[in-house]
Amino acid sequence: MSLQQPRLAYTYAALSDVGRRRTSNQDSGYASPHLLVIADGMGGAAAGDLASSEVMHVVRRLDGPPPGDVIEALAGAVHRANDRLAEVIEDDPSVEGMGTTLTALLWNGAQFGLAHIGDSRAYLMRDGQLHQITKDHTLVQSLVDEGRLTREGARTHPNRSLILRVLLGRDESEPDLTLIEPQLGDRYLLCSDGLSDMVDDDAIADVLRTAPNVDVAAVDLVQRALVGGGADNVTVILGEMVDPEAPVDPTLACADEQPMLVGAAAEQARPGGDTSTTATSLDAIPLPPDEVGVNGERGAGAITRDIDPEALRYAPRAPRRHIWLRRLVVVALVVALLAAAAKLAWDWTQHQYYVGTENGVVVIYRGIQADLPLIDVDSVEEVSDVRVDALPTFRANQVKKGIASTSLTDARDTVTTLRDIATLCADPAQANLPGNECGGAE
Repeated sequence: MSLQQPRLAYTYAALSDVGRRRTSNQDSGYASPHLLVIADGMGGAAAGDLASSEVMHVVRRLDGPPPGDVIEALAGAVHRANDRLAEVIEDDPSVEGMGTTLTALLWNGAQFGLAHIGDSRAYLMRDGQLHQITKDHTLVQSLVDEGRLTREGARTHPNRSLILRVLLGRDESEPDLTLIEPQLGDRYLLCSDGLSDMVDDDAIADVLRTAPNVDVAAVDLVQRALVGGGADNVTVILGEMVDPEAPVDPTLACADEQPMLVGAAAEQARPGGDTSTTATSLDAIPLPPDEVGVNGERGAGAITRDIDPEALRYAPRAPRRHIWLRRLVVVALVVALLAAAAKLAWDWTQHQYYVGTENGVVVIYRGIQADLPLIDVDSVEEVSDVRVDALPTFRANQVKKGIASTSLTDARDTVTTLRDIATLCADPAQANLPGNECGGAE
């Protein structure tokens, strides 16, 4: 006699943070009683958040009555999401090259269907052991699979962000599709690389093993990523398998069973959108005391006092003797200050670097990109062997616009990445893989 699969449910949480170095959030996340999704956009600030948002709005339509075949439902949603990206690119060719990762868990009451493409991750904590249940579709992961690189080396490899499969709105970007049989007490984590690059698996395991609930786990994971450097957007989506007959802690963010939409997709939904289905994430991480204003407002400035206009009107006037001499002194001081400021500005520019192009070749410039009359504020520092026309269209356009770097070392790392991309795209066996970015070289 076979044992009947126990009926389960799950509590859930979603949290996203822009990070310490980014100015916009290109991650999108979604969590509900039937669906957990994460998407990490790429292609620049304007295109990355658009890509993840558009894909999220397509995939979240799965959130409803459980489908009979979760794998078939997920596969269809991924293809529709990819088609949607193609439509957006056709309407606005300037966003050609944008793309997004996608990792989703769809629940039918007994099983999870898992769809995955890109380098976002899904983890399972079961019986105190952490398991990564997705494989990164990256160059470094392929090197690990071939035994040419260790997992530890992959974490610091300069090309660890080079993705081989991702949703780009072209070809048929096929996801990995898997069925998962959950158990009571399982904890599932979907995360962007803003977490996995900043926090190692041992620390992630510690949080998932010891946190009292998914809300605490979400906040703890994001905080650890920020403390670890916060170099990228960080988004976490969590689910914990529970007995549906057991009472739910009313303090949990998911106690009302409303969906949570976070990151870029939530921002896109706010202006005039239907916010009835756009639940907020967990409470924001509190700011340190020195970042909180007088009335609890973030960034509040000093208290100002009203000035009586009559007091100004009748205030004593400065004597007019030697007024021209004073004006000359003021002018001289201003000129001296401007000269000093110009010297400081020039010195600053000569410690800046960016990657650009000259004569069809990728080069490193010292200085900044600026068209100023009578003065050049940049000069070629190093010439590479990478030709711009060997790069995919999106990467070539990035180089033509200029890629800012924090240092000469950072600029050299960028050139190394571009060289690896050019080499990858020159190899027909790799360039023709569906879903990579090699299509459309210059």
